[in-house]
Amino acid sequence: MRNRLVLTVLFTAAAGALTACDPAADSAAKTPSAAPASSTAAPAPATPTASASPDGKVAADVRATVPDFVGMGLQAAQDKAQEIGFYGLTSHDSLGRDRMQAFDRNWKVCSQNVRAGTSASTGTTLDFGSVKLDETCPDKEQAAPTAAGGKMPDVRGRSVKAARAALDGGTSITVKDASAEDRWVLMESNWKVCTQNPAAGTALKGQPVTFTAVKFGENCT
Repeated sequence: MRNRLVLTVLFTAAAGALTACDPAADSAAKTPSAAPASSTAAPAPATPTASASPDGKVAADVRATVPDFVGMGLQAAQDKAQEIGFYGLTSHDSLGRDRMQAFDRNWKVCSQNVRAGTSASTGTTLDFGSVKLDETCPDKEQAAPTAAGGKMPDVRGRSVKAARAALDGGTSITVKDASAEDRWVLMESNWKVCTQNPAAGTALKGQPVTFTAVKFGENCT
């Protein structure tokens, strides 16, 4: 009886030792069971929609009445335009000299591209033709010269800057002082062309171009 009891105890101890040394059993015991899958899917991101009026129609562009800007200082005109919602603003030289309006307070409005009193979308770009405060607005704005049809335009009396802009960027251009002073032509928008070579109407084939010029307010000699 005693021998049978001892054998039983030894068998139980051996089985326990084998279970403790089994890696598979140990791993299975330590590995947590997978969490149950959620039955609720994540919400999709909202898609923006266009705003609509009560009757279901998409709202139209915002519109405003364009004021009469002519005669106003350029800076004041721009400020007024922005007050009523027009933020697309540009300006140009009404005398066709291609000058930059660097200091808007020194310029005044001579013309506007959208007629005063017109109802226009506030997304419309307003373009103001302007001259300096001490200058007189021209009766008609001078359009920039262009080499239409590949021919040399007539640029006499136009600013050297505008004449240069009318030609291909690769054109070799020489500008000389038409007076006897042999001055450097630095600020080209302040100089006007007296003579040109080649003559107006000549086919442009990449040949060099020569201008003589004097400052605006001076007479060509």
